[in-house]
Amino acid sequence: MKADEKTGLITELLNKTYPEAKIALRYGNTLELLVAVMLSAQCTDTRVNLITEKLFKKYKTVKDYSRAEQSDLEQDIRSAGFFRNKAKNIISAARKIISDHKGKVPQTMEELTALPGVARKTANIVLFNAFGQNQGIAVDTHVRRLSQRLGLTENNDPDKIEQDLMKLVPQKIWGSFTYLLIEHGRAVCKARKPKCGQCVLAELCPSRGRV
Repeated sequence: MKADEKTGLITELLNKTYPEAKIALRYGNTLELLVAVMLSAQCTDTRVNLITEKLFKKYKTVKDYSRAEQSDLEQDIRSAGFFRNKAKNIISAARKIISDHKGKVPQTMEELTALPGVARKTANIVLFNAFGQNQGIAVDTHVRRLSQRLGLTENNDPDKIEQDLMKLVPQKIWGSFTYLLIEHGRAVCKARKPKCGQCVLAELCPSRGRV
């Protein structure tokens, strides 16, 4: 079976298994989405949602973030980990959005990745969920792990993994493909003890029983 055919079958099986697969972060607008995704680096979505439940009530506009005292924002997001760097980037990104984009979160990959603290993964998530754009495939820890186990990539670098996946997955489903892998990674193909006996992809997986 060719790699693209295998990927198509994987997508079909996961779509049937997780028909409601979508982003787990909670947000009310594009700015909140951007902040939530920036906080999610090295942090669980569940933890981020707990943080943003209060955060989004305190900081409601891009000006609120731009004027925030870094020490205050650090305390507000402390449990997200790497809170000093994240607070610095959120404030700097807000200021750049105001100075360069008239206070609106930009809608292109180039402009988003020019914001402090925003790499391709974050930009891909914002572009797909806020603007319906399939510019790439967001590679988080689940996507990385499953892509390697399923034999879709031999790379470890997220950018290289993304490029490998983009060659195999039709562009129209780049955004949704991320969430199919994330759902399966959380439910079945776990990092430490994958449930290979319960996996709908078992017959397609070269790592079955070896992890």
